[in-house]
Amino acid sequence: MNSPTNPIAPFGVALKLQRTRRRWSQMQLAEQANVSQRHLSFLESGRSSPSRDMIVQLSEALALPLRAQNALLSAAGYSGLYAERNLSAADMTPVRDAIDMMLEHHNPFPALAVDRAWNLLMMNRTQKRMLDLLGGADKLFTAVG
Repeated sequence: MNSPTNPIAPFGVALKLQRTRRRWSQMQLAEQANVSQRHLSFLESGRSSPSRDMIVQLSEALALPLRAQNALLSAAGYSGLYAERNLSAADMTPVRDAIDMMLEHHNPFPALAVDRAWNLLMMNRTQKRMLDLLGGADKLFTAVG
């Protein structure tokens, strides 16, 4: 994991990045995660390797989204704990239904749902009519279900 040319482990760099994004000191994170500041320092510097449970504990203290938690686990050499599914997956039907209900409740105002890359996923009737006036929603929209 550590090498003479790069003494900082990838996990340590990723953890420090997440901590500094929150503008927390090592002491603040240590208190939130109920670990010693010294152990946290060792993890960030690569002098100590984290256990899977420690990564989850730190991730929860930082209130990281599941995708970021998986990234930290991967940086430490573990497989991710949380599956990432496409919205079109069969077990995501309740989620699609909930999004559809929220979009429809926005009528008569236009509303749409996008993914993290700003790709259109779903829209309500008003939004579809508006896009049809601009040349057609089919060119801009890929239906999910």
